[in-house]
Amino acid sequence: MEEYTRQKLWRDKEESWKEVLPGVKRRILAHSLSGMAVLYRIAPNTVFPLHSHPHAQYGFVLEGEGVFKVGNSIWKLAKGDSYFIPPGVPHELTTKGDKESVIIDFFTPEREDMLNEALQADEY
Repeated sequence: MEEYTRQKLWRDKEESWKEVLPGVKRRILAHSLSGMAVLYRIAPNTVFPLHSHPHAQYGFVLEGEGVFKVGNSIWKLAKGDSYFIPPGVPHELTTKGDKESVIIDFFTPEREDMLNEALQADEY
């Protein structure tokens, strides 16, 4: 139960960022058993390939634009848009335009497959 009740603070630092694909960098912002917040910086005209996972995914576009294939839908994403993807639904993002896209995703529950990228909290 301590995992849910212990407060944590992560600070932005260079070693927090991981290049997970060419043109795709991400930083695990915060996480616990109940969920994980992730910040993405994606170069223009980059494809984040089709994939799915057993986690619900909520996202918000801070900067940039792109085309998001989600299940049988195709969405044009722009700054200020937000989305929800249920667990198991295949999705692929292609960024567009001439500037970097910045996106925050929140996964629930925590992404065990991404824990190796997460740094220890800086403060408790």
